[in-house]
Amino acid sequence: MSEFGALSIVPPLLAIALAILTRKAILSLFLGIWSGAVIFTGGLGIVQTFDWIVGAIIADDGFQATILVFTLLLGSGVAMVWNLGGTYAIRDWAIERLDTQRKAGLAAWLLGIVLFFDDYANTAIVGSAMKDVSDQLRISREKLSYVVDSTAAPVATLGISSWVAFQLSLIDEGYSAAGVADANRPSTFEVFLSSIPFNMYAILAVAMVAIVVLWGRDYGEMLTAEHRSWTTGRVTREGAEPMQDVAGELGEPPAPTPRLINFFAPVAVLIVVTVATAFWSGGFAPTGFLADLVAAEFGSAGDRLWNAVINADFATALMIGAFGMVLSGFVLGKVYRVFGFGDATEYTVDGFGIMLTAVSILVLAWGIGEVISALETGRYVAEATVGTVPQAVLPALVMVVAGFIAFSTGTSWGTMGIMTPIAVPIAWEVSGGGAEGHTLVAVMVGVIFSGAIFGDHSSPISDTTVLSATFTGADLIDHVRTQIYYAVTVGLVSVALLLVWGFFGVTPFVLLPVGVLTLVALVSLLSEFDARRRGIDPVSVSEPQTDDGERVVVAGTEDD
Repeated sequence: MSEFGALSIVPPLLAIALAILTRKAILSLFLGIWSGAVIFTGGLGIVQTFDWIVGAIIADDGFQATILVFTLLLGSGVAMVWNLGGTYAIRDWAIERLDTQRKAGLAAWLLGIVLFFDDYANTAIVGSAMKDVSDQLRISREKLSYVVDSTAAPVATLGISSWVAFQLSLIDEGYSAAGVADANRPSTFEVFLSSIPFNMYAILAVAMVAIVVLWGRDYGEMLTAEHRSWTTGRVTREGAEPMQDVAGELGEPPAPTPRLINFFAPVAVLIVVTVATAFWSGGFAPTGFLADLVAAEFGSAGDRLWNAVINADFATALMIGAFGMVLSGFVLGKVYRVFGFGDATEYTVDGFGIMLTAVSILVLAWGIGEVISALETGRYVAEATVGTVPQAVLPALVMVVAGFIAFSTGTSWGTMGIMTPIAVPIAWEVSGGGAEGHTLVAVMVGVIFSGAIFGDHSSPISDTTVLSATFTGADLIDHVRTQIYYAVTVGLVSVALLLVWGFFGVTPFVLLPVGVLTLVALVSLLSEFDARRRGIDPVSVSEPQTDDGERVVVAGTEDD
């Protein structure tokens, strides 16, 4: 138990509350860190505040620093694509094919599912590819951010992605904490696969996007945002502070002729180089893999792939992939005589500039992580709430606690690391071990992942939340305030389904379709009720958009 007790939850909750109420994310995060330093030191805590902020950048494993470089380089890649005219080219190409909000929303949803291999790359590619198309169709930036955010971490946690090695290590750690010998455990991957149906929030969050997009209905603050966008062409709230404004900061691109290759080539380089570097860093041997295939040793070939995935350094791979994207911009600019190396260098630096807000918030959000680590916030919450409880309610309770920790700390991985060694031994104990124990352990793993994604998805201090708002050009707090209605809806349905499983033992393969139907009904009822209360149409525009002479407006780009 944390020696700071209930005070340990004050800094993250203060930062979140201030961010939502004031819409000033950077100031709110800094005050949250400072309050933690005051609690930790018992004094003014100024030196400790900056120690934590610096520590967030130069963490021992280098992950945060690598992600910062990746983010800056990706900004440069976006600047290259913009100045090459690639953004205009993909917009014009897509508008001919995606002529309704429904089609554009489904395209973003499907692209997010296809790019399952990493949540950071997912947000960057989908957000950058769909932003201008969505603007043209008057889809609010808040709505696009929701679609992107809901097909990033939720999709990554369900498949073979950059998350899988960490998730498998947690399962091993949980069994070790429960005192179960290696010989008495099922395979770690088998437990992971068995846990997926109980990762209900992630599954239903992805389904919720499809429901909202296909139904064309919204509620809560998302309805306000969408109605504003449909009726006025203002895709961001008046007074909003978009995390990224490429057009406003970079000006008109010099490319005389927009070419699709100037969009697709840099994005392809990003994906291919990232995947190739990930496999290389994981020790993948192509010659051995091909030899296994020729010899029809498919099991051995599969093992080579699997070992490469779980040993890969995805953060470094993303950084190298983004660097490759920037280099491709240099080459394309020269080949098509759009700009020379001197201008390309300037665009690289300009790209750093459009990411400064995102980088600042990421550093401060990680600083909050340093605070909650020092104050042991997550462990305090977990140990204060999860104890000897009835087996029937244990999965639902663990999901709620994991959700609260992730919401408060802004980290799904940190939450998983905190909850797994606590919840798995409890599950093993209350089940009596044996086959039933292994079943409940898989359930615990699934609900921990589910709750962690739920809280992370709702938190303004989560890195994936920040990056989703960044690459879609949304205001961070507007993104949080609109998305949280949907996140809570899916979260409540997930908890209800876990309670049904706990008390009645209904298989999740029945519960999940019931959950989807429940979400359809809730979206219909809540959108109708909210629209009538506000006196507006609950259904978004679904007909092809025509040029009515009114331009799309983004906050901060209005004419003086």
